[in-house]
Amino acid sequence: MTRRLALLAPAAALVLAACSRPAPVPEPVRAVRTMVVDSGIAGGTLEYAADIRARTESRLSFRVGGKLVERRVDIGAAVKAGQVLARIDPRDLRLGQDAANAAVQAADVNADLAAADFQRFRNLYDQGFISKAELDRREATLKAARAQSAQARAQSSVQGNQAGYSTLVADAAGVVTAVEAEPGAVVAAGTPIVRVAVDGPRDAVFAVPEDKVNAFRALQGRVGAVQLKPWAQSGPTVPATVREVAAAADPATRTFQIKADIGRAAISLGQTASVLVALPAQPGVVKLPLTAVMQQQGKTAVWRVDPTSMTVQAQPIEVGGADANEVVVTSGLKPGERIVTAGVHVLTPGLKVRLYGAAAPVAAAPGASAPAPAASR
Repeated sequence: MTRRLALLAPAAALVLAACSRPAPVPEPVRAVRTMVVDSGIAGGTLEYAADIRARTESRLSFRVGGKLVERRVDIGAAVKAGQVLARIDPRDLRLGQDAANAAVQAADVNADLAAADFQRFRNLYDQGFISKAELDRREATLKAARAQSAQARAQSSVQGNQAGYSTLVADAAGVVTAVEAEPGAVVAAGTPIVRVAVDGPRDAVFAVPEDKVNAFRALQGRVGAVQLKPWAQSGPTVPATVREVAAAADPATRTFQIKADIGRAAISLGQTASVLVALPAQPGVVKLPLTAVMQQQGKTAVWRVDPTSMTVQAQPIEVGGADANEVVVTSGLKPGERIVTAGVHVLTPGLKVRLYGAAAPVAAAPGASAPAPAASR
């Protein structure tokens, strides 16, 4: 029995040794890029895409209806004041003018006849053959005839104007930006035919979100408050003045339209440009690179390095805006704290780290003994 127990003891020792867990491998110390928080000045520039439009853009139309028989301009054509743009069929209008002229002639003849009758009855009244009442009736007839003649002349002038309205001319020099009717169409009075951007002062038109509207209202009327930089050409920026701020948001985009006056700057209509608005400088603020910021449980945070234990802890912060590739931190950090600026997505709370560039500590392998000193000779 004793011999059997003696044989089982080494076997049990081997089984227990096989079932024991190996010692855990220590987690490697990660090297992280960091920066020391310091206060500075936050400024920056807001940039919006804008297109150049004419201050005045008119939809030109005929004052009378008719069939469009000719359109002499296309989109992009430069027009001068008084230039013929389109014509409608003038035949009916000319017939109306002829009828009005005939009515004038008839009214003039009637007025002449009434004047001759009145003169004859005045002679009879002077001789005592008719009464004063009869003379008054003849005088009233003469006045009515003359009034009808004046009415006919006025109507003839109206018909003459109507005949002239069969030709559509440009009111001012500009550029055709749209064509809204083609020859052969029967158009009513007031139907737009062409759209002309009047050559003159121009605006840079752009849209801003709701939270920036009050800032642009504060800039309204200040000469050179914003700068314009065309996309298609290099050179200095063009000063502009905020002229108009929309009172209501666009129903589709929910943005507010802004118009900035650029005067007669040498920028073509329809060209695209950037509107630059300088932000006021804010001293004493903390700025961090975008790579240092993360979202944790719905809050904005950064990793703060504890200099004593060399571990990282999440530190919630409040972000007040952006300045180029940096974020402006309004609260949560103090000058002198060390913040991780890269690889924030792979860190965990309490993880031991080392500064990037510092020598990594050498960990001894489990069970390994220290090397023996070399024997002296």
